[in-house]
Amino acid sequence: MMIFRTYITVIKMFLERRVDKKRSRGWIEIIVGSMFSGKTEELLRRLRRARIARMNVEIFKPSIDQRYSISEVVSHDANAIRCTVVESSGNILLLSGDCDVIGVDEAQFFDKGLVDVCNLLADQGVRVIVAGLDMDFMGKPFGPIPALMACAEYVTKVHAICVHCGELAHYSYRTTGGEKIVELGSAESYQAVCRTCYQRLKREQ
Repeated sequence: MMIFRTYITVIKMFLERRVDKKRSRGWIEIIVGSMFSGKTEELLRRLRRARIARMNVEIFKPSIDQRYSISEVVSHDANAIRCTVVESSGNILLLSGDCDVIGVDEAQFFDKGLVDVCNLLADQGVRVIVAGLDMDFMGKPFGPIPALMACAEYVTKVHAICVHCGELAHYSYRTTGGEKIVELGSAESYQAVCRTCYQRLKREQ
């Protein structure tokens, strides 16, 4: 923990040298929801609009996520955008350059240092847009997402459609695999379900 804080201090000194190049105001936006709710699609939409506005944009994703592509962020409906793959949240600071807008996908897989990283970038005038699962398959808060929701200026919760009853879904029910919290998969392993169907499926296990 001490090493990480020292690392943040060094990077902060570096970023302070470029503060005059930044816009005067940064903030954090977070997009959360279950699997298949359109989180990544909404993230890509906002980033594309920023590029149309001639802003410098970069998007990051964790190296663990290679389900659809190694070098792209890909939504479940196959929309994609080139990205930078990083091992840890600290790498985002090193690679942010002179970006006006930073996107972070699959944020639940990052270490908890992501909260400090996003706040530091926002303090330097960067618009930070984060997308991720707010709950794991057990219905528990996932990774750094709860803390990011607490400090973000804007929080958007999107919903999928329950595959069992057609109501709004905000749970990700795992149909295969073990008890590990991090278990990568898509439609073959997870279903988006509503609260009622989630509780029923848990009872039937």
